[in-house]
Amino acid sequence: MVAARQQRLVQAAGTVVLRPGDSEPEVLLVHRKRYDDWSLPKGKLNPGEYLAECAVRETLEETAVAVRLGVPLNQVSYEIGDGLKSVSFWVAEAIRDFGHRPNEEVDKIRWLPASKAVSKVSYPEDPLIIKQAVSMPATTPFVIVRHGKAIARGDWSAADPIRPLADRGHHQSRLLIDLFHAYGVRKLASSTSTRCIQTFEPYARVEDIRIEGWATLSEEDAETEPAQVTALMERLVHNTARSGTPLAVCGHRPVLPLMLEAAGISPRPLRPSAVMVAHLAADGSTVALEHHRPLL
Repeated sequence: MVAARQQRLVQAAGTVVLRPGDSEPEVLLVHRKRYDDWSLPKGKLNPGEYLAECAVRETLEETAVAVRLGVPLNQVSYEIGDGLKSVSFWVAEAIRDFGHRPNEEVDKIRWLPASKAVSKVSYPEDPLIIKQAVSMPATTPFVIVRHGKAIARGDWSAADPIRPLADRGHHQSRLLIDLFHAYGVRKLASSTSTRCIQTFEPYARVEDIRIEGWATLSEEDAETEPAQVTALMERLVHNTARSGTPLAVCGHRPVLPLMLEAAGISPRPLRPSAVMVAHLAADGSTVALEHHRPLL
């Protein structure tokens, strides 16, 4: 009996980039010279890359438009040669247009009203993705992070609040830079413990953002005053939804259930440097939820 050959899986990511139009949102499409088709910007996942990061990178490379991700959309899968290609899509907001120059891959881009974009695209999956994107409400990303891998408690003799990240944790924190950038994070809140602050430091340096430290989110304070964790998280959620400014908050494994619950998320185990993204409506309710597992 001959064993069936395992199907090769190719992962990719893309966006439905929206901007306001006269009577309806406009959608950004790309024309690929090689295939003479019109489609949504998308491309293959690179090694050591988050899918959300890939969606932003590919959109910029194909269109010269920088975007911020909104809610995740349906995945599209189709056969390619000896394998299967799976494309994850997000709604995206255009942040900056650097000016597209025709190249061998994408020779033209075009903004079209959503109803015309649905008719223009060449593939049967794209109209459904566009319609789904246009139906989504405006949201703001609220990002909850477990700190990166820290030096083991048994290998640390000083006070636990100053226990730092291990080498692996420092690497994880650097990998988070482009993921946070994909969601346009502009505010950082963290437990005052060293391992949480260090998880955010690489992104804070790159984006020149101050990390707001909260002893309330530390293991020590949360154990004695859990209600304060809930109150703080509810306030952060409310302020984020009202302001429309994406925020990331970093905490510890024992405190995360309280943090998640206060943000309207069912508690679940998170590995070091794992990320939950709650997409908040204006009233603070969660429209969509994402779980990004650590790359390392």
